[in-house]
Amino acid sequence: MVFSNLVFLFAFLPVVLLLYYIARVDLKNAVLLIASLVFYAWGEPQYVFLMLFSIGMNYLFGLGVQKFSTNILWKKTILIISIISNLLVIGYFKYSSFVLDNLNAILGTSWNVGELPLPIGISFFTFQAMSYVIDVYRNDAKVQKSLTSLALYITLFPQLVAGPIVRYNDVEEQITRRSVDINKFNDGIKRFIIGLSKKVLVANGFATIADSVFTAPANELSVATAWIGIIAYSLQIYYDFSGYSDMAIGLGKMFGFDFLENFNYPYISKNASEFWRRWHISLSTWFKDYLYIPLGGNRKGNLKTFRNILIVWTATGFWHGASWSFMIWGFYFGILICLERFGFLSFLNKLWTPLQHAYLILVVMVGWVFFRADNFSYSFEFLQSMFNLNQQALFDNTSILFLHDNIILFIVGILFSTPILQKIKHINIKSSKTFSSLSSFSSSVVYMILMFAVVVYLVNSSYNPFIYFRF
Repeated sequence: MVFSNLVFLFAFLPVVLLLYYIARVDLKNAVLLIASLVFYAWGEPQYVFLMLFSIGMNYLFGLGVQKFSTNILWKKTILIISIISNLLVIGYFKYSSFVLDNLNAILGTSWNVGELPLPIGISFFTFQAMSYVIDVYRNDAKVQKSLTSLALYITLFPQLVAGPIVRYNDVEEQITRRSVDINKFNDGIKRFIIGLSKKVLVANGFATIADSVFTAPANELSVATAWIGIIAYSLQIYYDFSGYSDMAIGLGKMFGFDFLENFNYPYISKNASEFWRRWHISLSTWFKDYLYIPLGGNRKGNLKTFRNILIVWTATGFWHGASWSFMIWGFYFGILICLERFGFLSFLNKLWTPLQHAYLILVVMVGWVFFRADNFSYSFEFLQSMFNLNQQALFDNTSILFLHDNIILFIVGILFSTPILQKIKHINIKSSKTFSSLSSFSSSVVYMILMFAVVVYLVNSSYNPFIYFRF
């Protein structure tokens, strides 16, 4: 089940909200836990058992780390076993076919594990479970002795299948003690509608364009069509994922949870390092805290810092999927960040600000080509088309039609990927109470119009993909 689904919007969510708010305080977590398991089982009932196994396994590991808290050897041993066990689970379902395919290519064998559908959200809930055990090991969080409370943390449906990756120590207290008032609930509804609108009304429109371009032969694309395709994909993935994060944060507020922000207008960045402080913040901080710093971070000299950055970013690419393209995408950003860290950033900072932004947008879109394309050959051919290295036309009828039919969508997409609304809201307007009331009324009308437009779209279209569900 996805949030941008009529069954979710008009059946699942209203029923869960009703049951949650009529339930006794001591039963509210049980309602959310059951609802979350139903939510996950809706599309893949067989993998509920995998999730329950992950919950039970990490519950026992957490207790084990706590029990041997004074015995460093046993405590560390249990932690290592927990990390290996979690990685084996995600590795079997997500990477076993990839590993065997490469071994077969090298050794000339024909091993296979059969069809292994990827459990939705496995990368997210596995990383959350790992962070729980690691936080208990580090004494950053208390061990959770209630199995149902830990299960709720791992399965909580607003952020279950596509994040944000919620750290246990960020919601530890909220699991057992939280509250909702009318203002918080109202904020949650607004945030959810904004995220839903970003996903359905904007991301889906760009998805149609990007899919059309990236399914065409790359060496036959005109320069303009190639750029239209990668710009569309850049905006699609932003509105798709940030929209989902907005919906998750909004749903969390409706149930009393406060999740941390996951996006902060990444396309206004001036360099790659800043971009990744603004994009998928929960994943970037996870790798920083649980991999980069344990490897030594930047504390052991430039050479090891360079090594650590490349390890982290190659792992980040591999986290996204079992593909060499994803690994190269991660390695590509690792190289960029290393170059910026060891001198290029000081050069960038001396440039005219618009040039810094242009640099960032260019390197990110080049990276998205590897992220979106199915293989290397297509990626390189697509880049050749972008930079007019394949002798194709600058424009053709396809590019003209794309621009003619979607110019408003591109303007809206580019405009609202910047904090323009925030700047408008912060303009100090000296107004009367009447004006304030009218402003509040008009805001409510806007949200109702957005919701109506979303419903109309969903009723009339079955095209509703989520990019990050594949991770």
